[in-house]
Amino acid sequence: MKLYLSSYKLGEQTELLKEWLAGTQKRVGYIPNAFDFTSWSDPANRAKHMEFDMNELKGLGFQMELLDLKDYFGKTAELKAKLAELDMLWVSGGNTFVLRQAMRLSGFDQLLGALSAREDFVYGGYSAGCCVLSPTLKGLQIVDDPNDFPYEGCKETIWEGLGLIDYAFLPHYDSDHPESADIDKEVAYCTEQGIPFKTVRDGEVIVVENSNFAG
Repeated sequence: MKLYLSSYKLGEQTELLKEWLAGTQKRVGYIPNAFDFTSWSDPANRAKHMEFDMNELKGLGFQMELLDLKDYFGKTAELKAKLAELDMLWVSGGNTFVLRQAMRLSGFDQLLGALSAREDFVYGGYSAGCCVLSPTLKGLQIVDDPNDFPYEGCKETIWEGLGLIDYAFLPHYDSDHPESADIDKEVAYCTEQGIPFKTVRDGEVIVVENSNFAG
């Protein structure tokens, strides 16, 4: 699996995404579940954000498909079949803890091992969509609410990340973003707790050419 981990939106290496998907059918599943946090009170604004994300990727020539993990809660076999049809995932920002809940309830985390073994598959995303790949979500509570439980099937904070990367992904660092000041607090927390981390400024992208999940 290839990883394209952006701090905010598409980032500055979109030509690489197009190169990676060259020769494929360019089928991209867009996972919006980090937007499911309960304090988002304006459905129209949420829909606007989702539309913007998908249109950016359509502009690169990709075939976009909404992949709402809520549709697969308790249906891991169906999700596995859907993922097999895709060439790439794009996972939105939002609340990392809510996204992690959706990934557990749908069984996405159980499927990650087999998915990461696909050399031609791309996992891309920004902010929370990348933070969730960290080994632990501790420290992220400074920015994201860990006690937001929008789904009936999960009412307990999940602190374990997916572990596809071996450091905490800290986006919006030193950037013109409303969360940037709190990212400094996350850096301090990770430093104090001995949690490895990487800071990423808006526009920057961490690229991993070959990531194979062994957990």
